[in-house]
Amino acid sequence: MKELTLVIWITQLGLSIIVPLVGFPIAAAWLCDRFSIGSWLIWVGLALGVYSAFAGGRSSIRAMTRLSKEKRDEPPPVSFNDHD
Repeated sequence: MKELTLVIWITQLGLSIIVPLVGFPIAAAWLCDRFSIGSWLIWVGLALGVYSAFAGGRSSIRAMTRLSKEKRDEPPPVSFNDHD
């Protein structure tokens, strides 16, 4: 189960970085074509994408670190036959 959680968090980290880096510039290019806005909007979209990717990656890494620390602090589970 621990491996599955790690795979899920790595996937989330990748999506948190890739989607803003690709999505904001594509959306900015679409807006430039659709509404005949200057190409400066693509630079704004790229800057927003880089900032969002950095913020999303940082928050995902913090969450993974917090979860890994919480798991170590828990005592091992007690089975039915180990009661006093």
